Amino acid sequence: MNSSIPIYYHPKILHTYVLLPQRTHMEKRILQLKDEVLLQHPYLIVLAVILSFIIMDPLQLSPVGGHDFRPVKNDIASYQKVMESWPRDNRSRLGLGNLEFKDEIFGPESLEFDIWGRGPYAGLADGRIVRWIGEDAGWETFALVTSNWTEKLCSKGVDSTTHKQWKVESRCGRPLGLRFDRKSGDLYIADSYYGLLVVGPEGGLATPLATHVDGKPILFANDLDIHDNGSIFFTDTSKKYNRVDHFFIMLEGEATGRLLRYDPPTRTTHVVLEGLAFPNGVQLSKDQSFLLFTETTNCRIIKYFLEGSDKGTIEIIADLPGFPDNIRLNEKGQFWVAIDCCRTKAQEFLIHNPWFRSIYFRLPIPMSYLARLVGMRMYSMVSLLSDNGDILEVLEDKKGVVMKLVSEVKEANGKLWIGTVAHNHIATLPYPLQVH
Repeated sequence: MNSSIPIYYHPKILHTYVLLPQRTHMEKRILQLKDEVLLQHPYLIVLAVILSFIIMDPLQLSPVGGHDFRPVKNDIASYQKVMESWPRDNRSRLGLGNLEFKDEIFGPESLEFDIWGRGPYAGLADGRIVRWIGEDAGWETFALVTSNWTEKLCSKGVDSTTHKQWKVESRCGRPLGLRFDRKSGDLYIADSYYGLLVVGPEGGLATPLATHVDGKPILFANDLDIHDNGSIFFTDTSKKYNRVDHFFIMLEGEATGRLLRYDPPTRTTHVVLEGLAFPNGVQLSKDQSFLLFTETTNCRIIKYFLEGSDKGTIEIIADLPGFPDNIRLNEKGQFWVAIDCCRTKAQEFLIHNPWFRSIYFRLPIPMSYLARLVGMRMYSMVSLLSDNGDILEVLEDKKGVVMKLVSEVKEANGKLWIGTVAHNHIATLPYPLQVH
């Protein structure tokens, strides 16, 4: 080095050079303390390993094991706000209903009567659509949704609504929504695996109408209604999960569901709305100027305008205390909604915190126990709403006397006919009620 070259010492630079060794020493001390803590408390290492193991779930021991489980936050109304304004049925009047056809009919989600008043008709868990033809003859098989159906493969009796049916459900079919065309007498069917189908007034093997949209399969057709112009509106609940895995749609909160429309003259299917969180029941208004559909995950009812200045837009008309299924019109133009009740504060926390859901449902604990831990003890509620979402009637079955899970309420022949996807019977309740 040439000693004649002057050396300048900037105060800030000099300060940095002086502090650098001290900072390095401090960092070393911090690392040393961390090591000491871990050595003194090895359970922290064990806890970290256990948490990592749970989150990774390599043995698929959790309820969501084997699924690409990616929870998201949902757009759901405040639990407190909904429960404060929702009327309750303190007499639990729905529990006064009668059990009909016990262990004769399996998972009758949707109920219908034909244009001649015959019925009820019901779609069953074993893949059949059946019809009641009287006390002497009982139930008869009216229609099938697939030629794959055989009694040996599909008919499991009272076990049809349990997991024993799930392995063959996609082959046997699972008819959910049923509607009669009041002009032709044809029965239209939304089957969760075979899409939208139709069968004539005499029954038989149904004909597929819509199995794909935009070149991709309809994975979970759920419910439908028929417009006077012949168009059929129906819901496709998810593009990710099928019916057997329907619970994961709610746990994950995924919103890939759609409202679809099938146009018979052109035999084409169109997407009306998409990005829906478990779209389920669908019902046209009496004047057919709008339709209502339920969004199960978000516990609400949405109105879709078909006419007027608001045509093509949507409006949330009711936030519900529980998880809605089908929705049906009565003769007055009012809407019966089947609701599996009720939401809890803990469940709302899970909805708003998907990161916690991701950990919670990866615990190696059966789903039934995890549900109880967050206060979910399901029972049935049905509600009658106006076309603006005003609450006209609430009926509850808090003890699950008639049904713990309810799928549909149809008002006909002076009764409420109540279907369920989970039980082996139908419930009826005289209506209007004469309870004092």
